[in-house]
Amino acid sequence: MNQTSKLNTEQSNPKTRHIDTMDTLTMLQTINAEDAGVASACETVLPQVAQLVDLAYERLSRGGRIIYFGAGTSGRLGVLDASECPPTYGVAPTLFVGLIAGGYGALIKSVEGAEDSMDLAAEDLRALSLSPDDTVIGLASSGRTPYVIGGLEYAKQVGALTGSISCVEHAAVSAYSDVAIEVITGPEVIMGSTRMKAGTAQKMILNMISTSLMIKYGKVYGNLMVDVVPSNIKLVERACRIITMATGCSEEDAAKYLNISEHNVKLAICMVLTGKDKESCQALLAENVGNVSKTIHTLKENT
Repeated sequence: MNQTSKLNTEQSNPKTRHIDTMDTLTMLQTINAEDAGVASACETVLPQVAQLVDLAYERLSRGGRIIYFGAGTSGRLGVLDASECPPTYGVAPTLFVGLIAGGYGALIKSVEGAEDSMDLAAEDLRALSLSPDDTVIGLASSGRTPYVIGGLEYAKQVGALTGSISCVEHAAVSAYSDVAIEVITGPEVIMGSTRMKAGTAQKMILNMISTSLMIKYGKVYGNLMVDVVPSNIKLVERACRIITMATGCSEEDAAKYLNISEHNVKLAICMVLTGKDKESCQALLAENVGNVSKTIHTLKENT
């Protein structure tokens, strides 16, 4: 029996067997109804996601990186999440890394056979000088992609933390992972089109992982992105709004402190909230590894 036919994602969905005869609205309602179950599927694996985040944060705090890798849609989603972290949280582009089987050209055009190589991911990871402080997360909706299995094997040899996100039960990649996340989204609307529900689930979990890590890393104060890089007019306006919301100061003062801080939102917030000068706040933030919340709480405890 063909092994692929046993996978949850490769089954025929009885609710959509006649989707080709539906009118457009009914077709969309059917797709939407299937999508509605994705969040519930993700909810069942939250303990595993939390475990992966906590273990990854330990390594991140030691200077490690988060490295996503996969093939096809899974690989593209990893590259997407990694590429969104620097502009969102002001982190270095090397902190989150996305690898896709076949290289970045595979983002827009499939590279035949790349995902079937057990050695290619090891080569890609070796090129990054993988270390034991890194976290390597393999993405494979089918749970059996050779590229991902090979990469996880290599990462374990190096001593890096390994995680996997798949959308099938008893995924092959789970056996190579310190933390295995199997989010079961079931048969797709179109059989085997895992860019749909499976892709949505992977995207949601990646959002959770990177967002949670950045919160723990001190990139968020309250629920505000305080490490936003104000590189254009829209982001300057957002930075001022964040300073105002975080401190209760006027828009004029927010703009003034953003200018004094040389567009460092966290520094501006610290200056407004503490009444201290730029140099003092820089020192305070440095003592607390750039975490605004810890800085403010430390000051309150000492007064």
